[in-house]
Amino acid sequence: MAGMTDRLEAMLAAGRDNLLLRYTLGKNYVEAERFQEALAHLQAALVFDPAYSVAWKYLGKAYLGMGDRINARKSWEQGLDVALGRGDIQLSKELKVFIKRLDKAESGVHSSADAGPKNS
Repeated sequence: MAGMTDRLEAMLAAGRDNLLLRYTLGKNYVEAERFQEALAHLQAALVFDPAYSVAWKYLGKAYLGMGDRINARKSWEQGLDVALGRGDIQLSKELKVFIKRLDKAESGVHSSADAGPKNS
C-alpha cells in the first residue's frame, strides 16, 4: 500500500487534487494508522463533496484512532445523516454499529468510574 500512497501523494503534489484522490489517501492513512495525515485528506475530500458519506466513516475512524471520541461520533452522525439521505443502507448500518460501540464504551467508562473505589 505504501507504493500506491506514494504515487497518490505524487499526483497531489503535481496539482491533481480531487475528491477521489483525497478520499483514497485518507483511507490508506487510516489503514496504516497514520491518523493525523488521514484527517487532513479526509477533511479535504469532504470539502469537495460533503455528501460523500464513506469519507465521513473514515474521518470518524481517524478521529477515534487519535483518541477523539467526540469528533468520531460527530463524523459518524454526520455520515449517517448523509447516508440515510442518499439511501445508502449498508453504510448507514455500519455507522450505526460504530456509534453503538462508542455508546457501549462510554457507558462502560462511566459505570466503572461511578462505582467508586472497591473495598478489598
